[in-house]
Amino acid sequence: MSYGFKIIVDGDYACFTRPEMKVERVSYDVPVPGALEGMLKSVYWKPAIRYVIDKIVVFNPINFINVRRNEVKDKILYSAVKSQMRGKEDADPCIYTSENRSQRASMILKSVKYGIEFHFELTGIKNEDEPEGDEAAKKHYNIIKRRLEKGQHFRTPCLGCSEFPVRSITLINEFDLDSINSAILLLGDVDLGFMSYKVKFNDGGLPVNNDWNNPRFSDMASTQYYRPHMINGVIDVAKYREAMKC
Repeated sequence: MSYGFKIIVDGDYACFTRPEMKVERVSYDVPVPGALEGMLKSVYWKPAIRYVIDKIVVFNPINFINVRRNEVKDKILYSAVKSQMRGKEDADPCIYTSENRSQRASMILKSVKYGIEFHFELTGIKNEDEPEGDEAAKKHYNIIKRRLEKGQHFRTPCLGCSEFPVRSITLINEFDLDSINSAILLLGDVDLGFMSYKVKFNDGGLPVNNDWNNPRFSDMASTQYYRPHMINGVIDVAKYREAMKC
């Protein structure tokens, strides 16, 4: 039994930020696998599985738009949230945008539509009462399939940044490559250069204190890169993943 899926996602805007741009956001021309994994985790995620992107199909022309946005510089402290939950009066898990706001320009993509082929793998992390092996894989497969068919998610899926939500996610059997825009087909074989593949955390997604009830994770991470080609709108991620570099 195959545990892979094919979906179509589209949205008004997207931003897959180039890590070499330190202040202003500039998007890659096409999605990065790590961002698409994050989008899928918004639909369904458990520590027992990891998503793997196998293929990306770019259907719409690659068009950019320059916008200026207000961004928040800080993030809410996890310790402040826990303190408020424990009833401490001095806890303030809030961010006041008037004090933490900064204005930045962004070069983002507009009117995007992508086909994504992916599968999931078991990580070996599970509760004692959960099934193992193929039974576990079938369980997660059915849950993912049902949630994709019903359009369910526990947080809004986004295209790179949370400000750019996905308009729709559609589960399909096969990609209609004839619907790829002619502007993309005219590009032929495009060397996309070295692109970010994903950010890999040193802890491997496991709490460094081995306590899932009060987890503490490592912030140490490194960016992995790969050098894909887009051929007639199709990026065979699985093929180029073999030459991935840190």
